[in-house]
Amino acid sequence: MMFISIMILIVAIALPSINRNISPNLYLRISSLLLLYTGALAFNAFYIQSIGSGIGIYSGLFQVTLFTQLFDIVIILTGSVILIAWPLINHKFIDSNLELNEKGYNILSINNYRIKYSIIVLISLLGSLLLVSSSNLITLYLSLELQSFGVYILASLYRHSELAISAGLKYFLLGSLASCIILLGCGLIYTFTGLTNLESIYSMISVIDNNNNILLGFSLGLILIFIGLLFKIAAAPLHNWAPDVYADSATIITTWLTIMPKISILLILFEIQTHINLIDNINILLELKPLNNIINSNILSFNNNYLWSTNLLLISSLLSLIIGTILGLAQSKIKRLLAYSTISHVGFILLALAINSEQSIEALIFYIIQYTITNLNTFLIIILFGYIIKNSYKDLIQSIMFEDETGTENDINYISELKGQFFLNPVLSITLTICLFSMAGIPPLIGFFSKQFVLYSAIQNGYYFMSIIAIIVSIISASYYLKIIKILFTKEENISEYSDKELKIINNLNSNSEIEISSTNSFIISTLTLSILLFVLKPSIFLNSTTILSLSLFNY
Repeated sequence: MMFISIMILIVAIALPSINRNISPNLYLRISSLLLLYTGALAFNAFYIQSIGSGIGIYSGLFQVTLFTQLFDIVIILTGSVILIAWPLINHKFIDSNLELNEKGYNILSINNYRIKYSIIVLISLLGSLLLVSSSNLITLYLSLELQSFGVYILASLYRHSELAISAGLKYFLLGSLASCIILLGCGLIYTFTGLTNLESIYSMISVIDNNNNILLGFSLGLILIFIGLLFKIAAAPLHNWAPDVYADSATIITTWLTIMPKISILLILFEIQTHINLIDNINILLELKPLNNIINSNILSFNNNYLWSTNLLLISSLLSLIIGTILGLAQSKIKRLLAYSTISHVGFILLALAINSEQSIEALIFYIIQYTITNLNTFLIIILFGYIIKNSYKDLIQSIMFEDETGTENDINYISELKGQFFLNPVLSITLTICLFSMAGIPPLIGFFSKQFVLYSAIQNGYYFMSIIAIIVSIISASYYLKIIKILFTKEENISEYSDKELKIINNLNSNSEIEISSTNSFIISTLTLSILLFVLKPSIFLNSTTILSLSLFNY
C-alpha cells in the first residue's frame, strides 16, 4: 500500500494537468490519509498472533510478528500526524490579496516544498516499516539505507538555505560512514558464517563449539553493526553530528529526524539483542581480558558473567545520559537543547535494552511510545509558536515567500524568543509546560512512569550504579526544562507597546486573522497533551499491551 501510494503521488506531481489543480496542502492531506489507510491494513493483520512467532514473507527476508505489527501502526500513525500537522495559513486571506498577481507571483507555487516533503516522508517511512520487519542482513541494510536517504534529503530540503544544505551534507557524510560500518559488519558475518538470514545465523551460533573462529567473525561483525546503528540514533559518544543537524534544519524537518529514524533503528537493535540473549548455548559470552592475551591465545576464553553487546550498550547508555544532560545545560538554542535532551532519552532506552529482561523490555516498549508522544507534541507546539511569533511582526505574504526559500523564517531559534508567551498564548504555553515536565520526569505525567519502569528494572537486575547515574542526570536535566518554562512565564517588558491588531494576531482571537491554527492542529495537540496528562487515570491501556508484548517475546 505504501509503495502504491508513492507511485500515485509521483505520477500526480509529474502530470501538469493534475499538479496545477492540487494545492500543496492537499498533497499533505492525501499522504496522511494514505498512511492512515495503510495503518488500518496493518491493524487488520493482527491475526498473526495466532501463529506464534509470526510469519516469514518473501522467502524469509521479512518476519511479520505481533511485535512488528504493533510498531508498524505506531510508526504509521506518527508519520501521519507529522504530515497533517504542518501549520496552515488562512488561504482566504491570501486569495483576497490581489497584490500577489500584480507582482507576478503564482499562488499555487507558494510552499511547494510541502509537495516534495510528503513524497520523501513516505519513502523514508517505507524504509522504517521494512527495517522493523527485517530478518535478513541484506534487507536490514537496504531498508536502513532507504530510510536514511529519505532523511538526508529532508535535512537539505530547502535548497536556498545555507544552514539546511550544510546540515544535510553533514548528515549525509557521517550517515554514509555509519552505513559503511554496518555493511562491513554484515560482510564479516556472511564471510564467517556463509549465511544472511538472521534466524539461521542464530541457530548456527547456538550449536558450534567455543573454539570455532566463526564466533570471532560473528562477534566482530555484530559489534560493527551495533556501532553503526548507535551512530545513526545519535547515542554518545557518536552523537556530535546530531545537535548541528537538528539545529540547522527547519523545525518541521527536525520533528521527523528526532522521532522516526530512532524508532525503527532502536527496534532492530532490540530484536538483535533479544535473539542473542535467547541463544541457549552461551558461546558468545566473552571474558573481559587484556588485548594481548586475546591475540596470543589460539582460542577465545569465555565467561558467563559478561556479554559484549550488553557492555557496549551500557557504556553507550552511560555516556548518553551524562553527555546529553551536561551539555544540554549550556544551550541557548531551543533545538540544540532538545537534541541533547533526545540523547539523554536514548540513554534511558539503551539502559533498558542492555538489561534485556521481561520487565526491562516492557519498560523499553513503553518508553519508546511515550518518547514519541511527548517529543512529537513538543515540536508541534514549538512550530506553532514560531508561526505565531514571527508572523506577528511582518507581512504574512512576505513570510510565506521567505518560507518557500529557506524554511526557517518561521522557526524559533533561541529560547529567549518564547519570553512572555504565557500572557499572549496561555493555552499553548501550558501544553508546552506539560510536555517539558513530562520530559523531566515529573509525576504524575507519563514521562515519570517511563523513567520509573526503566529504573525499577535496572535495580531489580542489579544495575545499581547505572540507576544512581540515571536518577542524578534526571534531576540535573530538569533544570534546563525549567529554564524554558521560566522564560515562558516571564512577562515581556514592552508588551503594552503592541498594537491591538498584533495582540489579536498573536492570541488568534480573530477568525479572519492572518495567523490561524487549524482545527486539525488543535485536535492533535490537545489529544497528545491529554494522553500525557491523564495517563495516570487509565494506565492499563498502554501497560497491558506492553506486558503482553514483552511476555510474547520471551515465551514464543
